[in-house]
Amino acid sequence: MPLRVMTWNLWWHFGPWRARAGAILDTIRDADPDVVCLQEVFSDATHDQGEELATELGFHVVRTEPVLHRGVSFGNAVLARWPVVRLADERLPRADGTPGHRRAVVAGVDTPHGRWPIASTHLEHRFDRSADRCAQVRRVMELARDLRGDPERDLPVVVGGDLNAVPDTDEIRLATGRTAGVDGIVMSDAWEQVGDGDGRTWLRENPYSCDSAWPDRRIDYVLVSWPRPKPVGNPISARLVGRPVGDGVWPSDHLAVVVELVTPADGTAEPPA
Repeated sequence: MPLRVMTWNLWWHFGPWRARAGAILDTIRDADPDVVCLQEVFSDATHDQGEELATELGFHVVRTEPVLHRGVSFGNAVLARWPVVRLADERLPRADGTPGHRRAVVAGVDTPHGRWPIASTHLEHRFDRSADRCAQVRRVMELARDLRGDPERDLPVVVGGDLNAVPDTDEIRLATGRTAGVDGIVMSDAWEQVGDGDGRTWLRENPYSCDSAWPDRRIDYVLVSWPRPKPVGNPISARLVGRPVGDGVWPSDHLAVVVELVTPADGTAEPPA
């Protein structure tokens, strides 16, 4: 069976967050992922969104170390239907090398195919911070390179995240090998390979973002490290979820990306060309 990975920015504690909570849970249940990479996960003195979602889904969870802002934390999480261990959790750098407030958390997910490294990350959001995002992409790729094991034999690293960058930007071109990046590793963009349509996850029709200066854009990604043993990690399908259903509540200001990836059980791995 393929590995189904979902990535989603949950829009933290903004807007009608209590009403949104049920819509978030329903959307994840309907998508039926094996692994969920979440961004803008909140916790406070009485709630931990990552833990609560994991409990409702019967999943396991690791998350970034909580950093409080006015008593509410902001971070990333990886949820999975199998046991997980935290492999890394760190602040990502700015262009000048100083630590920023954006983070990456990497989980080792004990799938039936072995321990699969899955990262959830969230990059700097401002239009004028491409240089920061390039530095952050480099660090995420370095983490992936260091945690993937033997690229000819072991499971590739999967990265789900809100990268706050469209596909033709320097930071995404760096990640996908279109410009000089990190030696020994590039990332496959699952939507680019198998997605249908423009894949835009930030929509002005969403009432939470209708006043934004941003146009509709694709800024959320599932990436898979390369080199990797053929055909493991190759995307089979990619789709978007997260529009309102039922009572009409939009779950988040982002749509979620759901991708299915080839596992070792889906085909015999071949030596890389």
